[in-house]
Amino acid sequence: MKVIDLTLTISENIPTFPGSPQPNFISWESIEKDGYNLELLFLSTHTGTHIDAPYHFLKKGQKIHQIITKRLVTEAVLIKIRKGSDQSITKADIEKFENKHGKIDDGSTVIFNTGWQKNLKKKFYFLKNPGLAVSAAKYLASKKINLVGIDSPSIDLGKDDKFSVHRILAKNGILIVENLANLDKIHSEKFHLIVAPLKLKNATGSPIRAMALVD
Repeated sequence: MKVIDLTLTISENIPTFPGSPQPNFISWESIEKDGYNLELLFLSTHTGTHIDAPYHFLKKGQKIHQIITKRLVTEAVLIKIRKGSDQSITKADIEKFENKHGKIDDGSTVIFNTGWQKNLKKKFYFLKNPGLAVSAAKYLASKKINLVGIDSPSIDLGKDDKFSVHRILAKNGILIVENLANLDKIHSEKFHLIVAPLKLKNATGSPIRAMALVD
């Protein structure tokens, strides 16, 4: 079994969503003065590779600390579908994958590899990213999907300032993982996925350590 890290490294230089603060690592204790090193960390809970709880877009939605662990350790379906600036993943795209590889089971975890991650350091990364079309979101919701992940900064198209897909998925209790990395290192349509958020009381999201287990 091989473990592939699907996580971006959080640093003070990691690109962040427009309007969100840059992470700040504050040295608090040192070996020289205190006998040990310790730092404080200031950042958005949606920094880097992270998970969205339904509460992010739903007033009475489930919060991060309420997510049961079996939803975070699953077999995932990987859909490799190259998309460029402002290009949507449609219901037809998903059905094309199903026609080739078989139907996606109800309750599955679905991960999209668009290739967008290569643009992480570019100015348009957060502005023109690919995402799900409303038709795709509704189709996945009809299957009561457990979790949807993507290698772009948002499950919505960058130009969608209404966050239409976030709202559809949140309403249906579907977890969202964004900013996944290294998906090209997975060479099968299914793999075991571990998503490990911090158990933050009443939070809308959390940075995660995401890992793929592959044969």
